[in-house]
Amino acid sequence: MQILFVHNNFPAQFRGLAGELAKSPDHRVVAIGSETAQDLPGVELLRYRMPFFNVSQTHPFARRLDVEGRRATQVLFALSELQAKGFTPDLIVGHCGWGETLPLRPFFPKAKIAIYCEFYYRPEGQDIHFDPDDPQFGVDGIVAIHCKNAATLLSLVDADLGLSPTSWQKQTYPSEFHPKIHVVHEGVDDARLMPDANAQFELPGGRVLHRGDEIVTFVARNLEPMRGYHVFMRALPDILAARPNAQAVIIGGDDVSYGAAPEQGKSWKSIYLDEVADRLDLSRVHFLPPQPYDRFVQLLQTTTVHVYFTVPFVLSWSMIEAMALGCVVIGSDTPPVREAIDDGVNGLLTPFHEPAGLAERVSRVLAAPSDYAALGAAARETALARYAKKDCLRQAMDILGLPVPAPDPEAPTDAADAPESPEKRPAPFIVRRSRGASSANQEDVG
Repeated sequence: MQILFVHNNFPAQFRGLAGELAKSPDHRVVAIGSETAQDLPGVELLRYRMPFFNVSQTHPFARRLDVEGRRATQVLFALSELQAKGFTPDLIVGHCGWGETLPLRPFFPKAKIAIYCEFYYRPEGQDIHFDPDDPQFGVDGIVAIHCKNAATLLSLVDADLGLSPTSWQKQTYPSEFHPKIHVVHEGVDDARLMPDANAQFELPGGRVLHRGDEIVTFVARNLEPMRGYHVFMRALPDILAARPNAQAVIIGGDDVSYGAAPEQGKSWKSIYLDEVADRLDLSRVHFLPPQPYDRFVQLLQTTTVHVYFTVPFVLSWSMIEAMALGCVVIGSDTPPVREAIDDGVNGLLTPFHEPAGLAERVSRVLAAPSDYAALGAAARETALARYAKKDCLRQAMDILGLPVPAPDPEAPTDAADAPESPEKRPAPFIVRRSRGASSANQEDVG
């Protein structure tokens, strides 16, 4: 079978599925992505390059669609190259949030198309205006939010089916599309993510934290309000005051992944740190940039309590990974988190907007970790039962109508670790340079 994946940041959510399919000699697996896409063993990757553009003259309602249309054009060029090389996919799996899936049905009308349905924007009831401090907007703002879904809706109409990682994320989509969308998580590598009673984590400067020390952790791609960074920072002074031996380790970047940008020249990290800095013993607060995956795992194997907060938005992999590692997770009492954590059963929940409540719960766990150890064990059981990668891959392959291969006990457990045989190694595609390409890409979506 010939299978095509389309994702500007490939492999992203498709790492497990594409890697598994690429192991089979019965499949030819090809991917299209932007210049940020990464190679995956056994997968032929064709990268496109976005041309220089500026959407400042585009109507604000249409700016996102303008950008998505430009991406769709580059994918169209890439599809032409693939077809010229004799590749006609039987199955296409793509992410519908970038515009890249727009040309798929017109170009390959007979292919089975599955799109990844990550999130549908709404002007209320989800991330928008969840924080009472968010700026309000009028009808024009509501229309602008609706218009962000234009390419997604067009792709949904064209697709044979959709894949959504959680039930709550599926429910963000219009109800008329629900029968088309299947819930299946990408899964976490439960064989790799295991508790370690002897874990330790070395901080910059050489200090080593050990399992059994009082440690609270917070991890996000970027430290920003959408992921509750401000709530954690406002809770931290009370946590450290209540627990004089506690250490806080915070991992995340200074940029913005989601939501509004801070005032020019500042970062959300610095804004909320400055707000509480005079109440903190900064020698016990350790900020680290995004870490290699093994370091991330070591930290969560070492921590006493892990805090995961999010507004009603996409659920992060890191929370499920923390559960698989047997962490005692304190999460925000928001819909995506409630889907995985049952308060008092396999973790703890606390209201998003209440730093004092978060501080109290974290302090209690730090004071008597053995009293909460059962929550970590139950969290791991949940991760194994509902989010184990091998099971999620089988579910996804079944939904896509693909044969599920019998496990090979001698094969590597992850495609990324698999040796690449000379017979299977694909001839590399030439990276296509788009017409009018420039290194100064501007994707101002307004």
